[in-house]
Amino acid sequence: MSNACGCGHDEPSTDDDVEEQEPERLWEVSELRFAAAAGVLLLAGFLTGLNEGPDRVASGLYAVALALGAWTFVPSTLRRLVKGKIGVGTLMTIAAVGAVILGEVAEAAALAFLYSISEGLEEYAVARTRRGLRALLSLVPAEATVLRDGAQVTVAPVDLVVGDLMLVRPGERLATDGEIRSGRTALDVSALTGESVPVEVSVGATAFAGSINGNGVLEVEVTTTAEDNSLARIVNIVEAEQSRKGDAQRLADRIAKPLVPGIMVLAAGIAIAGSLLGDPATWIERALVVLVAASPCALAIAVPVTVVASIGAASRIGALVKGGAALEALGRIRSVALDKTGTLTRNQPAVVDVATASGHNREQVLDIAAALESRSEHPLARAILAAVPGHPDAEGVEAVTGAGLTGTVDGRQARLGRPGWIDAVGLAEQVTVMQEAGATAVLVEYDGVVIGAVAVRDDLRPEAPEVVARLRADGYRVAMLTGDNERTATALAALAGITDVHADLRPEDKSEIIRRLRESAPTAMVGDGVNDAPALATADVGIAMGVMGSDVAIETADVALMGEDLRHLPQTLAHARRARLIMLQNVGLSLGLITVLIPLAALGVLGLAAVVLVHELAEIVVIGNGVRAGRTSGALANIATASTVEPADTGVTA
Repeated sequence: MSNACGCGHDEPSTDDDVEEQEPERLWEVSELRFAAAAGVLLLAGFLTGLNEGPDRVASGLYAVALALGAWTFVPSTLRRLVKGKIGVGTLMTIAAVGAVILGEVAEAAALAFLYSISEGLEEYAVARTRRGLRALLSLVPAEATVLRDGAQVTVAPVDLVVGDLMLVRPGERLATDGEIRSGRTALDVSALTGESVPVEVSVGATAFAGSINGNGVLEVEVTTTAEDNSLARIVNIVEAEQSRKGDAQRLADRIAKPLVPGIMVLAAGIAIAGSLLGDPATWIERALVVLVAASPCALAIAVPVTVVASIGAASRIGALVKGGAALEALGRIRSVALDKTGTLTRNQPAVVDVATASGHNREQVLDIAAALESRSEHPLARAILAAVPGHPDAEGVEAVTGAGLTGTVDGRQARLGRPGWIDAVGLAEQVTVMQEAGATAVLVEYDGVVIGAVAVRDDLRPEAPEVVARLRADGYRVAMLTGDNERTATALAALAGITDVHADLRPEDKSEIIRRLRESAPTAMVGDGVNDAPALATADVGIAMGVMGSDVAIETADVALMGEDLRHLPQTLAHARRARLIMLQNVGLSLGLITVLIPLAALGVLGLAAVVLVHELAEIVVIGNGVRAGRTSGALANIATASTVEPADTGVTA
């Protein structure tokens, strides 16, 4: 359970312990069972007193009730005291002992009873939200079929090894990650990424654990073990990062730590001063009530419960939020910077136009371009090679950083690169038209003569205009950052509805732009998590787009959107804003409670039983409000609705 309030178990459970000990029902929580027994004895003692039974019987019942309730927090409190740690349990223990000394055994028992209820509810709330996250692992089937030595063999997922060939029939879930070697189908990945529309896949595509196969029969080569597949990584990363604390969580800690010894000093002062000026018994009792009234347990658990619930919910809508710090920062974001390639666009560039110089033809231009690109890792290579079924060989190909490629084709020098590095002699007008249409233009030079220009365009995601419009409607400032030329960037940004465009940027330039945006508002950078690493690190929150299988992207970003649908971005931002609001509500309620109860207790307006009742009921409200951050039905409904809406016509076609 969470030990946020410093009054539960001493040490956090290990992952194995969590799996064995996490309660699934209220009556499985040991604290609540002890509380129920204490409550029955309290009621019996109260009824015995009403019936004018022997005082020793009622007192005995109250004493046993006190022992049962105190067992949920006194032992752990004593262990913490031995280590020099003072927590909320310290206040509760002192108050209970003091009440017994004053002869108020019934009120001490009531304190222990109500406090054990809050302890049990906290454990149940945290366990419930943690189960929601770990439930992702249940998406893995109990067994998998593999092809070994020509025969079909059924094995447990944990027995799968890299290189095994899984046979996945229609309707079955994948037991682990793999690469499709045979077959074509549509995979239902809604449980993993939140995307409601099945994803078409075929040979060579990556399939993730927990995906549901559609109508086709697949043969999938295992690429990761069950312990290291995408689902396991998600759960492990989130659980490891949940210990990171956001600003609101640190605020609660900063208040709670000095508050405990401060209240002890205040109570001692009340007892001493009151004893000198009045009845010592009365003022010592009031001092003990002040100790209970000032208990900051509600404050200490206010944020952690919200964080655990919200992060678990985010994972179910396709967003991996790496801890409380990232969640709280995401809720403050007011400015969003979007990378172009792979974020606003499909990251599937294609040749859309070829311009030729006099005396040359389209085939010759593409042949020379493809010859150079076939020996390079240039970003445009895939698009140009896809447009040319066959091409001559190039020799001595070298990349010129930020410019293009050089090499030799059929014994003659050839170059391919951006306008400016190669002079667009006779083709300047065509190049301008290409760029204004949102395409990237590269010039082809052969034997010292410019023979043509190739326009490659990475089409805008169909949902991009809708997403940008929603971000603006939600009050976010939206900017686009790209290394592409200004004409191309401006044209594509206009289709998306973005007016704040920063083009011709190197990675360090993007980082500087983010730094300037942060000066006016908390800023998130959305990119692929690798090429945009400097900007992601500079932003208040780095968000990686579509990285279910990218370890680098998941590790470098604060938040990872696991699907390819950009509509997850505004949904995740809205979820984080709501979670942060709940955090602030809980902190405010907790501080307000302490502020009101302390003077009422010091003045004798409220006795021990009344203070305990009010305080613990408020704590239950705080826990319930925090658990509310785990609701995802609204967000999921919005995603499903958005996925069925026809995207706006962007004017860009594949």
